[in-house]
Amino acid sequence: MTPVELSRTVLRAVRRAVDDGELDVVVPGQTSVTPPGPGGCGDYATNVALQLARPAGQPPLRVAEILRERLVRTDGISAVVVTGPGFLNISLRGTETALVREILQSGHRYGHADRPTDRPTDRLVQLHAPHEVRAVVVMDAVARILRSQGTLVRTSCAGRPEPEWADILGIDIDAYSTPDAPASPDAPAPPDVNVRPVPAAPPVDPTPLGRDAARWALLHPALHDRPRITADHLVQRESNPLFRVRYAHARTRALTRNAADLGFHAEPGDADLRGTHAAVPETVVSETVVQDTHDTTALRHALADHPRVLQAAAAHHAPDRLARHLVTVADAVLPFLAVVLPRGAEKPSAAHRARLALAEAAGAVLAGGLSLLGIDAPEHL
Repeated sequence: MTPVELSRTVLRAVRRAVDDGELDVVVPGQTSVTPPGPGGCGDYATNVALQLARPAGQPPLRVAEILRERLVRTDGISAVVVTGPGFLNISLRGTETALVREILQSGHRYGHADRPTDRPTDRLVQLHAPHEVRAVVVMDAVARILRSQGTLVRTSCAGRPEPEWADILGIDIDAYSTPDAPASPDAPAPPDVNVRPVPAAPPVDPTPLGRDAARWALLHPALHDRPRITADHLVQRESNPLFRVRYAHARTRALTRNAADLGFHAEPGDADLRGTHAAVPETVVSETVVQDTHDTTALRHALADHPRVLQAAAAHHAPDRLARHLVTVADAVLPFLAVVLPRGAEKPSAAHRARLALAEAAGAVLAGGLSLLGIDAPEHL
């Protein structure tokens, strides 16, 4: 169950409580579920009971209990705990296994819309950018993300694109206009969206950075922030977010190759990092367990949140949201990768196969996200 699906499940519980006469409120159009805060538990938490308490004329804890009774009977939910003034903390059944299996089945298309994008009934969205390199790169990324969500897109630029924009930056523009002509013969209707991010100042040519670093330099900052076009984006060290994202992906691919050499493959399951140290001497078991007990909650939340991030990036025409999310996924998975494979004389177990599956799922999300930004996801780095 994804966060979007869980949010809908919470709203259905509110609706049932209203229909049963236990709550007298207007059912909200939407509600959010987030990772539990301090003092919380489970996979996700929601403050919907706090939001509804005043209009319902009941204490938040009573509203939370009414909703808890309905949520706990829902398929896919294993437990619901009320904490604090009325937060609902929800634990999902088989969360990690189902999530990893879904990602591995979808591959790079995880989070993409299921419906086809070429139906004649779909409305065409026209994007238009000024003749400025950052605007054109952002428009190209927005178009890719919109198409991933099932939207038909056409792009145009106020001027003929520079040759290196296509050759180096990988830009593909459908139509353009020139200063002495209104538009090319196949020019589209007036744009639905004018893409106008803040350009670099002073104007700097990003193409010497190459396609991947240049696009990241232009897409990672928020659209209202000025991008930095510097060689820092080429540095292969932890301080470079692009390097961390691409390195994390390359590491996941290396783990798959190394696992094949050891004779096992990925299989979604319980990636619990405890209880797999039979081959470790007793004197170092406690130290190893502490080191290997890696909490995968942040990683699971980041992977589960990927479809919502794509939807938000499409809705707000903001590829920077996707770029920052990929950094979050990379930072969550990198510490985990060190404990995926067996150590020493350890035999590959079901836990190792499950850890490898979780790592491969993270790699698929990173590769799919980079592809939507027009950036390569290397197998080796």
